[in-house]
Amino acid sequence: MSFELWLVFIAVSLLPAVSPGPGVMLAISNTLRFGRNATLASATGNAAGLVIIGYAVAFGFGALMATSALAFTVLKFIGATYLIYLGLKIWRDKSGFHVTDTSQAIGKSSWKLFLEALLVSVTNPKAILVITALFPQFMRSGRIDLVEISILSFTYAILCFANHAFIAFAGGHLRRFLTSAKRARWVRRITGGLFVGFGSALATASR
Repeated sequence: MSFELWLVFIAVSLLPAVSPGPGVMLAISNTLRFGRNATLASATGNAAGLVIIGYAVAFGFGALMATSALAFTVLKFIGATYLIYLGLKIWRDKSGFHVTDTSQAIGKSSWKLFLEALLVSVTNPKAILVITALFPQFMRSGRIDLVEISILSFTYAILCFANHAFIAFAGGHLRRFLTSAKRARWVRRITGGLFVGFGSALATASR
């Protein structure tokens, strides 16, 4: 892949990388609930999931998702169920968003945050279909080049990681907003509702 083509790929990938979706919502939620380091851990899991999707697309999984209604439906409902579960869990966690002036963010381990984001990433059929549509435009026709697919996969994953890292570092200002229990309660309800909404939208989505 030429350097010029790689720059074109970065340019066309920016919008899908930063557009709102389950991964971005999870990054915002983790920043508000657990702090910067938690979001960086989940951002790493999200990026790892995108790399897995990139390689899977190269070996035909994306084409299967695009053509098989059963495969798309199964993965869609797995992803939707998990998002709705996360939303209900956030809604019920009454202390999840409340931050005191002196408190430290206490929550899940980095490993659990990583795995949670990884699962959200790899069970999002829309992300799979976006990568399926995007990557082949920059791959040589008729062959699988591991170096080429590695460049595309890691580049896209790094762009998404950078977006989540920005959310993590900007989150300090938002966390100060949550020192009020009333405000924290409303943010918790809105965030939980958005996760349930994303899950419901995914469950009813078509290709």
